[in-house]
Amino acid sequence: MNASVLKLGLLAGLVVAAPGGSEVRAPAVARERVADLGRFFAGGAPVEAAFVLRNGRTGEVVRHGPARAAERLLPASTFKVPHTLIALETGVVSDADFVIPFDASRKRDGFWSDDWSRDHTLRSAFQGSVYWYYQETARRIGPKRMAEALKRFGYGNESLAGGVDAFWLEGGLRISADEQVLFLQRMNEGRLGVSGRSLEVLRSIMVLERGPGYTLRGKTGTADVTPTRELAWLVGYVERADETWYFALNLEGEEVWERWGPGAARRQLVSSLLRELGVLPAAGAK
Repeated sequence: MNASVLKLGLLAGLVVAAPGGSEVRAPAVARERVADLGRFFAGGAPVEAAFVLRNGRTGEVVRHGPARAAERLLPASTFKVPHTLIALETGVVSDADFVIPFDASRKRDGFWSDDWSRDHTLRSAFQGSVYWYYQETARRIGPKRMAEALKRFGYGNESLAGGVDAFWLEGGLRISADEQVLFLQRMNEGRLGVSGRSLEVLRSIMVLERGPGYTLRGKTGTADVTPTRELAWLVGYVERADETWYFALNLEGEEVWERWGPGAARRQLVSSLLRELGVLPAAGAK
């Protein structure tokens, strides 16, 4: 694929005649297109994938797998993005260094990282995807305030089915890749009705990578779809100079955990996609 063809930018406006014969340039018009990025997901067992990229300035959108991009799926730990704002806005946590002591009785069966078995701060819990920390903050927020925030944010289907401490992990909450990027744009542009301080705390703990002239922020999420099939997300945004691009990746298949389970593997995949689309500089560029 020719990266220059897909590189996002402001569309040239149409030249039209104005009264008196002078020429004016009509406003740029946002566009949408489909990109075949299948080679990035090839190899191993078949995988269903969607990738959505939105230019926050022009509204231009590129999609791989547009039908899947519109499908609502369990958000898993990508919900930690709005969850963090809700916890901060309700005063359940005070800042990025707010500590919740580890309670061994909260340990559950299945996958468990050794790093989870200790006290955590908001920052370490977000970056380490420590599910018990966010379950505890959800219980402290309570279903009424959580439901009110989901509605105000317009987050996916806004469902709390499954309980206030499980609805995003294995309950009824669903959101599509298309909705993820729109939510992230509203959030980053300060259109959710939350304080600037809460947004700054969240932005500080979302940083995944800084490079020459850009900052990449995001959050992973992983869930079991069946005993042998996993769903994996990485959503976020890239800031470069005066432009911001919002993205959402999801992958589903029999070997998703083996291939892209570690957050670093998904980050590398997203970086490759962003370079292909001209958003990040080519590897080795300065």
